Amino acid sequence: MADSSHSTSVSRPANGVIRRAREVGSSSSGGGGGGGGRSTHDSSDKSRLAFGKRYRHVEAVHSQSRPSCLSHDTTEAPSFLGFRNLMVIVLVACNLRLVIENIQKYGVLICIRCHDFRTADVRLGLALFCLIPCHLLVAYLIELVAARHARGLVANAPKRPADGALPADEPSQVFSRPWLLIWVAHALNITSALAVTSYVVYFHVHHPLIGTLVEVHALVVWLKTASYALTNRDLRFAYIHPDIRPDALPELYRQCPYPSNITFSNLAYFWWAPTLVYQPAYPRTDRIRWLFVFKRLFEVVCLSAFIWFCSAQYAAPVLRNSLDKMASLDYTSILERLLKLSTISLVIWLAGFFALFQSFLNALAEITRFGDREFYEAWWNSESLGQYWRTWNKPVYQFLRRHVYSPLRARGRSHKTASAIVFLISAALHELLVGVPTHSMIGIAFLGMVLQLPLIQLTARLGRARSNPHHARLLGNVIFWVSFTIFGQPLAALMYFYAWQAKYGSVSRSPPTPPPSCPACPPCPAS
Repeated sequence: MADSSHSTSVSRPANGVIRRAREVGSSSSGGGGGGGGRSTHDSSDKSRLAFGKRYRHVEAVHSQSRPSCLSHDTTEAPSFLGFRNLMVIVLVACNLRLVIENIQKYGVLICIRCHDFRTADVRLGLALFCLIPCHLLVAYLIELVAARHARGLVANAPKRPADGALPADEPSQVFSRPWLLIWVAHALNITSALAVTSYVVYFHVHHPLIGTLVEVHALVVWLKTASYALTNRDLRFAYIHPDIRPDALPELYRQCPYPSNITFSNLAYFWWAPTLVYQPAYPRTDRIRWLFVFKRLFEVVCLSAFIWFCSAQYAAPVLRNSLDKMASLDYTSILERLLKLSTISLVIWLAGFFALFQSFLNALAEITRFGDREFYEAWWNSESLGQYWRTWNKPVYQFLRRHVYSPLRARGRSHKTASAIVFLISAALHELLVGVPTHSMIGIAFLGMVLQLPLIQLTARLGRARSNPHHARLLGNVIFWVSFTIFGQPLAALMYFYAWQAKYGSVSRSPPTPPPSCPACPPCPAS
């Protein structure tokens, strides 16, 4: 009884307050006349204020079940804008400290005259750069002969139907025999486009920067020429046998059907278009935004200067200080150098990626009014290494998928076999791009990519995990970043730099002593 009376006495004040509040509300609403609605609203506000003043500590704060904001079972994805700002601030602060430390330790290492740009290298590089596109012109001449032969074959074929095409049961020899000669001509032209350039760069161009620019240009022309030949081969077959697959060609190709596409202007557009895959027609924009072009080119210039500055001021000292550790096989010190090199190599790579794929290719696409500008996807969110290689460089991926992977699959190869062949071809191209300009065909780039095949399989299985897909995708992204930033580019850069130094020594040379009246050029570090 004591407990019940106590509880009753405790509850009376609350009930009394509520009862009085209700009485106030009812009296106000009952006698208001025409303004009853407004008085009811005012009285309810007064009652809530009166209740809140006395009972400020009884609000139900925990009224429903809610997960933590960063938990994976949250219903609304939180914004990480603040974390992004914090990350940028931390990166700027850390790198600013490294800038001050580097300048205090080495001084200013930026010196244009300290690099050995030999006159022979510059002349030979310019000559190669101008001669490489001639292979596209040769491919155009070959296709002119092939198109003329196809026209004559369709026009003079016996028993041809009303549309002028060869019958479907015509022996394939009328197509395969001339194509064999055309294929040989294209193969010789394509092979020489890359082989001659690689030979000259490897044996006669000393400076790796000039050699890299020439080798990249040769590889781009090589891929474009191969795509031009293979695509026109299928277009020619469809022109001769339109009744086999009338719907085989895309609707877009009707804007420029074969053989009307075999013109010099069509080839010239493909040469300058930011793609490696040939099509008779592309989606085009309406006009050129020159302000957009100037902004993108300004970004290219600024980022190129930034890459040069970071390479000379920060990456070069780290690489040079690693040589003795590499020679003595001091694995602990090598790991420490790799970790130190990983930051600056990642910064340089990201700047190069943005300069090429976002700035330069968009500027080129704007000038040529090229419509499809998906040069990359969100590769930074890659859940596997395979997804990264499919999304970070879409032009190369589209070429390999269209001209290597799809034909292999059409010939009965399995997905794993076709993917492995594509990856091996990509690894060989990476070795050419790195090994030929550095005169060090040691296979590190090729081997580094081949060793990623087990990681690609592992991260692909993690992406297909059903028990906890969120954690599996997160782990796959972490594996991608660790392999990319620590055991990928830094190790390859260190190995090729060590091979270059062992073979040639430093690219830089000591600057000439300036006259007393001129300001001194900052001394370059010893090689």
